[in-house]
Amino acid sequence: MPASGVTAAAIAARLSAIGLPTRVEEHARFTTVEAEVPETLSAESWREVLDVVAEADRFGLLATSLNGRTLWAAVRKTVPTTGDVGGPGYQR
Repeated sequence: MPASGVTAAAIAARLSAIGLPTRVEEHARFTTVEAEVPETLSAESWREVLDVVAEADRFGLLATSLNGRTLWAAVRKTVPTTGDVGGPGYQR
């Protein structure tokens, strides 16, 4: 399993331990973790959640009146270092 998958699995396990159901998905350039966040999550649990998602490269919260609140975290996959990937001037 790539390092991004290991990190994402660890994030998912820690969120599950807090009581949030999670989903992990592999994408071409990153691995994501999503969790549904109940309205009744305590302030202490929010602090734990923020500590957990801080391990990701990016994270956020999608809140809608139709679907509730979904927390997401993305962990970048490493790019192989095989010379000049992307060509000169390529920015990531």
